[in-house]
Amino acid sequence: MFAPQHSCLKRAAVALFCLLTASLALRAQEAKAPAPKFLRQFSSADDVTHEAHPVLNKTLDIVAGPGETHPSIDRLAGPYGVTTDRTGRVLVADPEAGALHIFDFAQAKYFALGGRSSHLKSPTNVVVDHDGNIYVSDPVVVAVVVYDARGKFLHYLGKLAGAESYFQSPAGIAIHEPTGHIYVCDSRRHMVLTLDKKGHILNHIGKRWGGKGPGEFRYPSQIAIAGDELVVLDRANSRLQILDLGGHFRREIKLPDVSADAGLALDASKNIYVSDPQFSAINVFAYDGHLLYKFGRNGSKPGEFDEPAGLWIDAGQTLYVADTKNKRVQEFQIGTRESER
Repeated sequence: MFAPQHSCLKRAAVALFCLLTASLALRAQEAKAPAPKFLRQFSSADDVTHEAHPVLNKTLDIVAGPGETHPSIDRLAGPYGVTTDRTGRVLVADPEAGALHIFDFAQAKYFALGGRSSHLKSPTNVVVDHDGNIYVSDPVVVAVVVYDARGKFLHYLGKLAGAESYFQSPAGIAIHEPTGHIYVCDSRRHMVLTLDKKGHILNHIGKRWGGKGPGEFRYPSQIAIAGDELVVLDRANSRLQILDLGGHFRREIKLPDVSADAGLALDASKNIYVSDPQFSAINVFAYDGHLLYKFGRNGSKPGEFDEPAGLWIDAGQTLYVADTKNKRVQEFQIGTRESER
């Protein structure tokens, strides 16, 4: 008569053993994943030029033209979005300063786009296409502002006649290089919009009032592209959604509570990096969703963060972190896990 009870205890013991084994395996895998190596940090034009301001202002006029640049902005105030272009320049969207900073370390040059008379008001995210054109999402302008590689304004995406726009709050942005299609998270509209380079809407993903189902969003904030798939940070649903390029749902990755300012990036191995401003850390997930490791803590030393936001990983596997409250960008070299060697 004790057999059923014995069977239950045995099943419970087996379940506990499996849980412990899985936990140990995860810790072992994490141990094999070296933390990214700190490379450098930068926060102002002086980190690039090491020149006096009159010379810097002259460089600004030559590179981008005096009408659009903002010479008085030469220091990060609240960096939020970050990316690089094919020449190695680092572009930083800074809504606190109302500017887009462009750091060209190879040429020892710096310039900024922004200011009262410019087309930018509160730039939050930035991406560069194959031709070097710069796309900046700005929720105050309620559009994506497009510049050429030299900083000359080209046009808006989203602006209609008058002050109207087909965005409500453009946020994260990504470009699919083979097609040139532009994917924009319209956060308050709970949608991801697909546009061509002329700004024509090709597709809407999600529904107007938001939702929790597959392919639905609640305040999507960031987006990245991995081959033929979209990775969307579905913020208020505390998850990542993996979709095909047409917006069809494939799977999801559940996350802890996600901050409105969390950033998103993918490396060459399709590992997913999500910043955690609340705990001043970066969480790294495998593409199947399990946590590989996390790094960082609150502070101002190299490798420490204070509310990190935007993330970007370039082709050379350099991770850029917009360390918002520390008013700087930090660079890290990403290591390779043993299982990928």
